[in-house]
Amino acid sequence: MTSSADSRLHVWNGAPRVRLATLPTPLERGPVIGDGVQLWVKRDDLTGLGMGGNKARKLEFLCGDATSAGADTLVTVGAGQSNHCRMTAAAGALLGWETHLVLAGERPEHLEGNQLLSDMFGAHMHFTGAGPAEWGVLETERLALTERLVDDGRRPYSIPIGGSTAVGALGYIAAYDELLEQCDVEPRAIVFTSSSGGTHAGLVAGRAWRRHRGLSCPPVIAIGVAKGVVNGLPDVAELANEALRRAGLPGRVESNDVEIDTRWLGDDYAVPTDASIAAADWGARHGAWVLDGVYTAKGMAGLLGNVERWSPGDHVVFVHTGGHPEVFVRHDRS
Repeated sequence: MTSSADSRLHVWNGAPRVRLATLPTPLERGPVIGDGVQLWVKRDDLTGLGMGGNKARKLEFLCGDATSAGADTLVTVGAGQSNHCRMTAAAGALLGWETHLVLAGERPEHLEGNQLLSDMFGAHMHFTGAGPAEWGVLETERLALTERLVDDGRRPYSIPIGGSTAVGALGYIAAYDELLEQCDVEPRAIVFTSSSGGTHAGLVAGRAWRRHRGLSCPPVIAIGVAKGVVNGLPDVAELANEALRRAGLPGRVESNDVEIDTRWLGDDYAVPTDASIAAADWGARHGAWVLDGVYTAKGMAGLLGNVERWSPGDHVVFVHTGGHPEVFVRHDRS
């Protein structure tokens, strides 16, 4: 009997890929900002899977790898309101696989936001009591849970925070190509929010691949919103080159291809800032874009804060990586 995963499985540049996302996502013209810079928004919040977001692109390759490995269970980890965890739960529901989520914080009295959706998708949520930025603790718990599931006779495919592996990064190699094929203009930059580094690695790898082919390849600017990526962890260039090797694609990412603007993190990961709250309001009122205050809005704040580096007539693309459910979560509770 053919499983749902098997029926969706195909191969992209030698890598197994399961169809999960609605692609290509739209590229929308936004307002003119600064002294005449044209803003564009790549709507990866509209990937479809489980209310959308950038993780759908990663999960297509991660679940493809899981299918090839004969997995029957997904395991992953993240902050209490992790978009990646919510979308992994959605992928598990779509493919008919049991899904386990290792989450920061304590189990709340009432589920909301991404947790509510993860529960609706049938995921098993394991609350650790760890803080949202205690990634080492969370990863240790993920590995321990994976071992317990193996002992119970399951065949788990265990995914690190954010799906940020060389396999997951393949999704944004393809996305960089998709975006540039949609552009009728030459962007001066592609700006996005970065935390665990997988989307970043995929984008710079996609740029290197296009550069090797002699095609347009605008630079990528990451707005860092987690202490790890702000401090150079993971090594984005190394992860990007591993992804290129895994797909058998030519091109190489050098360290100077990786640009991370570290000024927009604020107090910590998953904590809103005054600038992110203002950017969320700006996005809602200038493009009806829903940006969550702890992640995507920090990226937009970074883009708006960099507008003076571009010239009148330049075009700049913001990759909207999703996060809609986070908007409905209160962050002012003790």
